Amino acid sequence: MKNRKSWYRMWKILSFAFSMFIQVYWFRIRKKSEMEWDALWEKLGRQFRQTLFELEGVLIKVGQFISIRKDLLPSSFITQIQDLVDRVPSSPWEEIKNVLEKEWGNSIENVLLSVETKAVASASIGEVYRGKLKDGTDVAIKVQRPSIPSLMRIDFRSLGIIIWFAQHFAPVPKGFINFKMLFKELKYVIERELDFNKELETIKHFRQRFEPYPKLTIPNIYPDFSTSQVLVMEWIEGVRITDVDFLDTAQIDREELAQRLIRIFLPQWLEAGVFHADPHAGNVLVKADGTIVLLDFGMVGEISRKDANNFQNLMQAILLKNYVQAAEILRDLGFLLPGANLKIIENLLKDVLTMDLNQLKEMDLFAVKKEMNDMLKSLPIQVPTRFIFLGRSFVTIEGMLQTINPNKEILDIIKPAFTDWLTQGDSNKWKLLLKWMNALPIFKVFHSFQELIETPGQLLVQKEALQQREFYFSIYENQKKQTFILFALGIVGIFSGIYLQYPILSKASGGLIGISSLIYIVSSWRQRKWLKIMDRKTKY
Repeated sequence: MKNRKSWYRMWKILSFAFSMFIQVYWFRIRKKSEMEWDALWEKLGRQFRQTLFELEGVLIKVGQFISIRKDLLPSSFITQIQDLVDRVPSSPWEEIKNVLEKEWGNSIENVLLSVETKAVASASIGEVYRGKLKDGTDVAIKVQRPSIPSLMRIDFRSLGIIIWFAQHFAPVPKGFINFKMLFKELKYVIERELDFNKELETIKHFRQRFEPYPKLTIPNIYPDFSTSQVLVMEWIEGVRITDVDFLDTAQIDREELAQRLIRIFLPQWLEAGVFHADPHAGNVLVKADGTIVLLDFGMVGEISRKDANNFQNLMQAILLKNYVQAAEILRDLGFLLPGANLKIIENLLKDVLTMDLNQLKEMDLFAVKKEMNDMLKSLPIQVPTRFIFLGRSFVTIEGMLQTINPNKEILDIIKPAFTDWLTQGDSNKWKLLLKWMNALPIFKVFHSFQELIETPGQLLVQKEALQQREFYFSIYENQKKQTFILFALGIVGIFSGIYLQYPILSKASGGLIGISSLIYIVSSWRQRKWLKIMDRKTKY
């Protein structure tokens, strides 16, 4: 029975994925209009959402991961899943009790004074229960769902098949997405969240890092009762920080609260180390005395010291208009895929960063956005997940600040916190400030003459390269589309031959698959060869 459920789950995942591939290919072959494409992606987004809620488990986390990758999928698809949250019924108490006793190696009665058998929170991976330790301490007990380990194996096996298929056959417009890296990042993020020992260590780190901060509480943890599947923490009462009625009733100074909130998160975004990647209102609470409470450190991002230095160097390069260095730093940060042409990226940066804002106001913004999107699709750019999480963290806190203190501009809230951060004893920050001063309008005369000479020729080279790249790439993509159709027909033929008991049909279909695979290999080889030639041409 258990085996049958596993096969059904895998079949459900794979059948949806391949159905999605076929529909997208069919639309590309028939050259549907942009409006019809939007309708298709919206329908696929709804179907994907329904599939996630039907199968639950780790797939909910997969959906949440995909929902933040707006750089990879159309907005009409992302819109259907961007507010995806865990709405999963809690497990039977007996199953949770078995997990606790297995992890603790003891009966619940010997560990806890009491426990509420109804979950106070229930998500796709874990559930939270309220209990009391033997000494009367109130605790929150986070327990991993019993079915998660087996579901994870099935889901990742299915996703591995889908990723392999996408790597070879997906009709991706820009053709440069590193699917293997995407799968690796997805697996890393979910596996990290499944290991409660990692969350325990993260909580320890945050408690130590923010210990000097006034009116900030991070739950204490109890390592003696915590394992890879159970996390026992201090129970803290609080209200969502966005509950403005509570803020007014408790007479909490909203402006001061907003300042404290940004001072907690700003260092996380600007300095090396881990940052809270999921600071939604349910994880950021406030007490009646204005104390901020941070919860749930299962999903975190990490900015390495190298990343932090590269970011500062990137800012300096942009301020000094050193676009060659800026392109190289973007490559080192992982924003450019292997084989990316740095010259094209350099010219794109120059175009975007030297754009006259006054002229922009007079342009058709929708046309500009479409042109920019088309250009980006022709470039080998893929944002690393750690920076997607960083952006998501910033946008979420920005929304909180607007709710807490709606009468003040976001920049006015951030400015004093940023100024204080800049002046707190780090010489590199002062170097950054000097670089910024050097880039002010009064110093721009030193950069202008060379730009006036170089700009027209470089823009022409960039435009021609992009147009030629897009033209030839579409030819190779059409060849791949045709081989996919042959491949799909071959698969259908094999199953039809087996079902109808026509061995000849199965053999002929097998031959068709072999021919289509050979054509695909040749087309891929020719495409790679062409890309190398294009890179050499653009460099020189």
